[in-house]
Amino acid sequence: MKNIINYTCFMLFLACSFAVNAQLPKSEKQYLIEFNKSTLGEQWQNKWNLQADPSSWYGVEIIDGHVTSLKLYRNNLKGAIPEGISALSNLKTLNLAFNTIEGNLPKDMFQLEALTSVRLEMNKLTGTLPQDYSKMKSLEELSMFNNLFQGTIPEGIGEISTLKTLNLSSNYLEGSLPKSIEKLGNLERLELFGNKLAGAIEVDLGRLVNLRELILSYNKFEGDMPSGMASLSNLEFVQLQGNDFRSLNSLLRMQSTKLAVFDSDDEFLNMKFGTTEASRTRIVDTKYEDVKRN
Repeated sequence: MKNIINYTCFMLFLACSFAVNAQLPKSEKQYLIEFNKSTLGEQWQNKWNLQADPSSWYGVEIIDGHVTSLKLYRNNLKGAIPEGISALSNLKTLNLAFNTIEGNLPKDMFQLEALTSVRLEMNKLTGTLPQDYSKMKSLEELSMFNNLFQGTIPEGIGEISTLKTLNLSSNYLEGSLPKSIEKLGNLERLELFGNKLAGAIEVDLGRLVNLRELILSYNKFEGDMPSGMASLSNLEFVQLQGNDFRSLNSLLRMQSTKLAVFDSDDEFLNMKFGTTEASRTRIVDTKYEDVKRN
């Protein structure tokens, strides 16, 4: 009797596996194969057996017959992300961080309406950021620090109303901070360290009521710091040093009681808000945080 039960369970398992494979649309499987080829899959740390069921491929999660997650963090990917990623129309999580991917972002990447997390940090991606984000109805995390992006931060970024984390640090972005950022009312982390961003900040930072981390250090910002920033009561990490701000006096009445790190070029403010040893290492953390999360 026990053998019969075991056999029945085994057959059910095979049937379910077959069903997953059978339900995966041809277009999704074909894109995964093309992605594998374009990023030199034969050199990956965890390789795919393209003859096996896609549900067995490392980093691929399939739910209800569709690819919902592609997590190939630190897996020795090279080459480029191929066009056509919109075939993965149910994709929620894309994590290709800590590889050596080159080239431009696929034009259709930000047409994926189901995406909640995009992590492409620590690669060699080039080109400019896309202009249109109007279809991003669920995106909460956009992390693309330590790449080679150029150009400006597009106004369209303010269309991602669900965004909680925006990290574009350590690129070659220039121009001013787009005013549309003030529409990101759910934003908790804004990290733009080490770019070539310049000019006065015209964004009403006071509208970012959920902001916990503001990292603007080592750019070319100038003028006065927007007074609205002083009203942000949830701030924990602030780094403003390495800019050309004329005055930070608007921050003298900072309302946050949660500040753990405050770094600026104003020594009085640094003492007032308790600059700690942790602040000196925060820039490194900005680049390498969440190393174990994928």
